Amino acid sequence: MVGLWMLLALALLMIATGLPAWMVLIGVSLTFAGAGIVADVFSATLLTALPSRLIGLLEQDLLQALPLYVMMGSLLNRLPLAETLFRVFSRALGGRGAAPAVAGLGLGVMLAPMNGSVGASVAMLSRTVMPRLDASGMSAERSASLVCIASTLGVVVPPSLVLILLGDAMLRAHTEAINATGLAVRVINTQDVFRGALIPAAILLALCALVTWRQNRHTPSGTATLSVNLRDWALAGMTTIVIAGLLTGVTLGYLYAVEAAATGGVALVLFGAATRTLTPPVLREVLRDTMAVTGALFALLVGANVFTLVLRGFGTDLWVADLLQHLGGSGYLVLLVVLLILAACALVLDAFEMIFVVIPVLIPPLLMRVPDATWVAVLTLLILQTSFLLPPFGYAVLMVRHARPLQSRELTRALMPYVAAQLLVLCLVIAIPRLVYHDIPTQFQTTPTDDSLPISDKEKNPEIPSDQEDSAEAMEKSLRK
Repeated sequence: MVGLWMLLALALLMIATGLPAWMVLIGVSLTFAGAGIVADVFSATLLTALPSRLIGLLEQDLLQALPLYVMMGSLLNRLPLAETLFRVFSRALGGRGAAPAVAGLGLGVMLAPMNGSVGASVAMLSRTVMPRLDASGMSAERSASLVCIASTLGVVVPPSLVLILLGDAMLRAHTEAINATGLAVRVINTQDVFRGALIPAAILLALCALVTWRQNRHTPSGTATLSVNLRDWALAGMTTIVIAGLLTGVTLGYLYAVEAAATGGVALVLFGAATRTLTPPVLREVLRDTMAVTGALFALLVGANVFTLVLRGFGTDLWVADLLQHLGGSGYLVLLVVLLILAACALVLDAFEMIFVVIPVLIPPLLMRVPDATWVAVLTLLILQTSFLLPPFGYAVLMVRHARPLQSRELTRALMPYVAAQLLVLCLVIAIPRLVYHDIPTQFQTTPTDDSLPISDKEKNPEIPSDQEDSAEAMEKSLRK
């Protein structure tokens, strides 16, 4: 139960103080650890494992992609590429009515996976797209709602930075669940998350494009002048091919995320040098932004590891696992409970904070009852994006309202069709698991003593012994240990 008080203190301090998340994480962790040592309910020797834990974490090759992705996003924000792409997309769609709105959504699809966070995407789209949407005649609340939805696309469109970090978190959670249950199954990897998100992301993008078109098809032409020359067409075409090619290569497994990010970064630097837009002041701003964002993410990663270590020291993870393991009903009930908790936490925390702090606690026990890690990962992405869009406290909504003050009622009315599309995709993925994985288990346990894998999956996997202990007994053993 101490861990629950830690989570409550963390949420309250982050809201009340406005301090950086990593600072609050470390402060809360050390305060509770110190109090636990004094009360003799926390072992001080557990903290000695922290240095090796952090060193092992930071030696991962996957984290090399993090600063490269951030640098790509910073270059796209500082170079005139985003503005050129918007003008070309809008002109290609006709330049009137819903064309600017659909072009803004398309720009979000291309650039959001590389911006790294919802906040960075909001900043870029607010500066590049929102003024032109206003000039095209679109109402303020509709342009704000479009920026909201476009800024969250990096959560579900692979291979975004959010998906990369979530894939690593799911690997750890799945490994922990397998060790607890003793099941002989393949551990999930980042590529599984990429591929699992493809179809749901495609459905969501199609629905968002339809909503955007219907909302703005009768928008009168504004005073915006979308002058596009041959050079702009060529530049937009090459940029689209390069970005789409890199994202597709990583998603399908032909390229590593580090390779694609490095290639994209070099291409953007060469473009800036060739067009003389990457001036020394701009380069300094790009490097400053890259170092600041990367440093903040790594500091958040360190703070989250300290927090989860102390949380586990108090046995909170075992308490949560035992609670979910003995929750009556089917696996769908456990899944619903966890998704609701994730949705509530996402109203306060950003995607990275959710991945580093909440998922390591909630997802391992969930995977002991619902064994398909790919399906759970995609549902986690969808519930995060939905929470970011829920007014008035959704993270993207708060960021957009900070950039443009609007009445909550107006923005809510403009956002509701997008939220409805989001919920529809979420329900589809829950009802039709094969949308994310063709070999997904379609049968769930109905009591806590049912086997974690359906019989059909055991027949497909000969490595699972016929006398395998069920997941509840294995979990009880792990708790006793």
